[in-house]
Amino acid sequence: MNDFSKDILTGAVFITGLLGFISGEFIISSTLFASAAIASNVNMNRKRVKSGQLSCE
Repeated sequence: MNDFSKDILTGAVFITGLLGFISGEFIISSTLFASAAIASNVNMNRKRVKSGQLSCE
């Protein structure tokens, strides 16, 4: 999977979580929000390591 498709997938999970929150499915939407946040964080850290920037570790 390239970076663009990962970004699209993360955005789709976030939008699905937003729609679930609006419809009242709070447990499902919070799970989707959490998975989107974790996926976004993992993708950003991988992009940072690929570009040669230092991390906090």
